[in-house]
Amino acid sequence: MFNAILLTKPSPEAASQAEVTSFKEDQLPATGDKDVLVKVDYSTINFKDGLAITGGTPAGRAPVVRSFPMVPGIDFAGTVLESDDPTFKKGDKVVLNGWGVGEGHWGGLAQKARVKGDWLIHLPKAFSTRQAMAIGTAGYTAMLCVQAIQRHGTKPADGEVLVTGAAGGVGSVAIALLAKLGFNVVASTGRLEEAEYLKSIGAATVMDRKELSEPGKPLQKERWAAVVDSVGSHTLVNACAQTKMFGAVAACGLAQGLDFPATVAPFILRGVTLYGVNSVLVPRERREAAWTQLTIDLDMGKLDAMTHEVGLADAIPMAEKILVGQVRGRLVVDVNR
Repeated sequence: MFNAILLTKPSPEAASQAEVTSFKEDQLPATGDKDVLVKVDYSTINFKDGLAITGGTPAGRAPVVRSFPMVPGIDFAGTVLESDDPTFKKGDKVVLNGWGVGEGHWGGLAQKARVKGDWLIHLPKAFSTRQAMAIGTAGYTAMLCVQAIQRHGTKPADGEVLVTGAAGGVGSVAIALLAKLGFNVVASTGRLEEAEYLKSIGAATVMDRKELSEPGKPLQKERWAAVVDSVGSHTLVNACAQTKMFGAVAACGLAQGLDFPATVAPFILRGVTLYGVNSVLVPRERREAAWTQLTIDLDMGKLDAMTHEVGLADAIPMAEKILVGQVRGRLVVDVNR
């Protein structure tokens, strides 16, 4: 027997419910394609997990779970127990991010998971399974954003880099990565009481998100050499409008909203490039490259400072808190307590 968070929905009109439930191993759904059974050590709570567990409330977001019953958790790290995939053998340490796990296939907020081998990568030896989930999809996505900026050719000498949603998981890891690479990072947050925390992980300056979150002019004073945005909506629009000539904006989130009420002015008149970063369906080679770069560019002391740990049952109330911006940094879930 093993424990997992189970989401159920009694009827199409009813709200979904979440509770810790016990299962037998043979109850785990199979994919039918190079299945790998994993003993999960740690999972995590990302914004999408918050949407899954709460059904989209209290933030009024659309639910992300596509079928019920469902075990949420878009991430996990653990040890292979059985494998039909020759890439993995019993005892291998593995990590999973995305691939619709926790949305359309049972996910990582459980003590065991059965997934397709193609969805896994070997855990870099530099990381423990706990550190891997301290990074999680949020940190891995931050790395993809930083890589997009680097591929664009942006250098520290080009000027300030803006990180929005700075106190959240993506923002916190992005700040730490960019600071280690030598960039002058400006952190935008709605929680100014977290200014000291943001500076401790690498932000040079902290600004109130109100400066970006309301409708603004199509073109504004040039400030940012590059932007990492996890907020979307007016915040992303204003960030683009303030980006310097030929600058880069990496967009990966929609905490403020899915809309993009903008004009093409920054892209045509200033040559700004907007990179969309989708971490869910990235091929294995690019995933491995991102995780390898994390072993080089992420300060583990800063990662520890931004990480908080909870047990499996505690993940349910924490899901609501992450949707309303009450979780700082990264949240690790020890599924075995």
